[in-house]
Amino acid sequence: MQIHKNIESDISVLLRKDTQMTTTISKLWTKDFILFTISNTFLFSGFHIFLPTLPIYILNQGGTSTDVGLLSAIFVFCAILIRFFTDYGIKKWGKKYYLYIGCILCFIAALSYILATTVPRLLSLRVVHGLGFGIATTLYAAIVTDLIPKSRRGEGIGYFGLGTTLAMAIAPGLGVWIVDNFSFSSLFMVATASQILALLCLTLCSIPDDRAVLTEKQAESSFIDKLIEPKLLFQALLALLFGICIGGVLNFIALLAQEAHIANAGAFFLMCTLCIFLSRLVTGRIFDQKGPAWVILPGTIIFLLGFVVLAQSRSMTAFLTASALYGFGYGTIFPAVQTWMFNLVPPVKRSAASATFYNMIDVGNGVGSIALGMLAGKLGYASIYWCSAIIMGIFLLSYIWFIIRAKYDLADNLAEVETRNM
Repeated sequence: MQIHKNIESDISVLLRKDTQMTTTISKLWTKDFILFTISNTFLFSGFHIFLPTLPIYILNQGGTSTDVGLLSAIFVFCAILIRFFTDYGIKKWGKKYYLYIGCILCFIAALSYILATTVPRLLSLRVVHGLGFGIATTLYAAIVTDLIPKSRRGEGIGYFGLGTTLAMAIAPGLGVWIVDNFSFSSLFMVATASQILALLCLTLCSIPDDRAVLTEKQAESSFIDKLIEPKLLFQALLALLFGICIGGVLNFIALLAQEAHIANAGAFFLMCTLCIFLSRLVTGRIFDQKGPAWVILPGTIIFLLGFVVLAQSRSMTAFLTASALYGFGYGTIFPAVQTWMFNLVPPVKRSAASATFYNMIDVGNGVGSIALGMLAGKLGYASIYWCSAIIMGIFLLSYIWFIIRAKYDLADNLAEVETRNM
């Protein structure tokens, strides 16, 4: 009986919170937060507008399907590579000016695509774009955490991510429309304008120069530590598993629709984007008030169910149901794991936490695209989503095991994390 009561007590503690929360209401929608969110939206718009259009452009320039694959692989590799030097860049320039460098590189790449009349030039510019995007995404996520009140961090990061969701929903379709009705030159000009607006909004933000503080507090780290922040090994594993499942959807959903004889696969992304948007309006507040478990557990279950339904989809109704489940799950898990990682480290390590999160998402995406693609070649595209459901099952069981096993130490650490190393 005593053991039973202890278990009930443990679960109660777990579901109540696995981080120290405060109910103090602080102002979230400041001028800096709004401008910073808009700037991030424009930066991601300049990225997403190229996803469906650059493959067409490279084929028009005489490229092959292999070159199309390199287009994505080079970009992701460079984004991951540059994150190894996040500590060095921040120590030398500070988060504010290092972010400027990333945004300027994205601007140079977007502007220069119009001159990329050969495949080698285009691939070279993807190096520049990947480096800039790797820097910018890491620093945007790290800096916005400093702009958000501690008591509303989950809510704030959720709202901040809505800009990325809007960019993902609008920019790819806009890019295709521009190419179909105008020209690739017009596409590159619109993308360049988007990067200029990102920089303009950024310059209007009041972000302090933290070079002196960071120089004093940053310690040398190993090669592995630059890939994964040591305090976030488990959270990095969750991000990796999540990234593998994302890769399956992004790269193979249209092919699954063809295999299942479902027309208009684009409807999947429209429904998905709507549900991501709706989920982020709610789950951030739940995170702040009750803790990660109340968000990550249901989000993972919904996400897993989305893959199960998707694997069995033979009609548009089932297809859109799976899309809704996927969208709610994605919109819940992504900001929750990201915010949880930020909460587990002191402020000086938030850039490292951000780099860890995006590295694991990108590595998982790449590994998932390759491994799941090989699986689909043997068992069909539905097998990708059965496999993804199994991976999210591992994600779910791992998280439950972790928080039951480590909750007391976790609570003790988080009680002091905001003031440690200040």
